[in-house]
Amino acid sequence: IGGGMTAIDAAVQTKMLGSDEVTLAYRRGEDRMNASQFEQDLAKVNGVVIRTWLQPIRILGEQGKVSGVEFARMSIDTGKYEPTGETLTIACEKVLSAIGQVFDGADGINSIELNKGRIKVDDDRRTSDEKVWAGGDCIEGGEDLTVAAVQDGKLAAESIHTALQGKANG
Repeated sequence: IGGGMTAIDAAVQTKMLGSDEVTLAYRRGEDRMNASQFEQDLAKVNGVVIRTWLQPIRILGEQGKVSGVEFARMSIDTGKYEPTGETLTIACEKVLSAIGQVFDGADGINSIELNKGRIKVDDDRRTSDEKVWAGGDCIEGGEDLTVAAVQDGKLAAESIHTALQGKANG
């Protein structure tokens, strides 16, 4: 469930690992997916079925196991996304949810400065709290790409190392 790069990657990897059928469900149209067109095409070439205009309502189960997901069909007829009143159930054995993230300012992290819901960092990925570094798509300007998050981790690690060396030498 989801329309970003992580959702596409999870669907493609699931298919490549041997699942007979993989369906990716997204609440808007393909043109509104955050995943690149290349990634969407890659998913289709690898046998992932992309179903759009479906918003999950609930996960169904039998005897403690997932049996399907009930979706509301969505539309944008009135200028905003709304359910049409129709529902659809897709049978499944597993559900992967990749629907994004929102920083909630958990206790102890309230001092970290945000911009439009993303964590502000400097070039070394240090936050406004001198003891906290961040990276990936949760940071301001961060990309939803694994390679970008890995690079952020490298930059942060070098900065942390420098900070610790300064304290050890000081």
